[in-house]
Amino acid sequence: MDLTKASDFMATHARPLDRRRFELLTGGGDRDALLAALNAHRNPDGGYGHGLEPDLRSRTSQPGPALHAFEVFEELAPATAPEAAALCDWLESVTLPDGGLPFGLHVPDPAGCAPFWAGADPETSSLQITAVVAAMAQRVAVHDKAVAGHPWLDRATRYCLDALRAKDDLHALELAFALWLADAVHDTEAIALLGEHIPESGLVHVQGGLEDEMMRPLDFAPYPGRPARALFKEEAVRAELRRLEDQQQDDGGWRVDFASYSPAAELEWRGYATVKAVSILTRNAEG
Repeated sequence: MDLTKASDFMATHARPLDRRRFELLTGGGDRDALLAALNAHRNPDGGYGHGLEPDLRSRTSQPGPALHAFEVFEELAPATAPEAAALCDWLESVTLPDGGLPFGLHVPDPAGCAPFWAGADPETSSLQITAVVAAMAQRVAVHDKAVAGHPWLDRATRYCLDALRAKDDLHALELAFALWLADAVHDTEAIALLGEHIPESGLVHVQGGLEDEMMRPLDFAPYPGRPARALFKEEAVRAELRRLEDQQQDDGGWRVDFASYSPAAELEWRGYATVKAVSILTRNAEG
């Protein structure tokens, strides 16, 4: 990994939010500036939109962007922000009676939005989106008592842990995100149950994605020292880390292996992917 080239890529191509994330990740940066960059995507209702999720360019608050907001709140640690608990309030307001979040809410401005976001059913709970949002919120809860004690988080977590046990045919993304949540709450029984769906290779094809789009060991368990990492052999993880290093492009950035739905999204995903790759490689090196 060439951090200098990665830094040059971020300065040249990445949106301000991911530049601030990268700066903080690599030992510089300013937490107040990072929070300000995140809040450029915030709505008065406490939710987030305005392209925070690159393939969902709607101005409206949506469950999907909540994931990316919680990512930033985790990166602010040990500092906390009142916006995190306010986001839990907003999520509670759109949670369905069974405790799950809909994959998406009504999108009145679908330009540049992926069809799966723009056409989502707002009346049906989604294990995929509820699990990934709750998993990231649980990571924030480690250092933020207001999030840890919020009733929405407990309700969403219980919905997911019940749903993953009741569902046999988990989509690759449901599998990965449910595993993130089980890992975050140290539910070893759920981790073992989900592990039964992952072959020894650690590769699970993403149905409906690109032909070669896979969830891989580092997608399921990106960081060392976590319960979910025990599902994968050490040599497989080392091979995936080498593969991730080798995927750094000549311009210093990384790419994603899924389709983007606008030119802006394609470039924004590269900045996001570069932050993610540097984070995974750095934390595993520190291991």
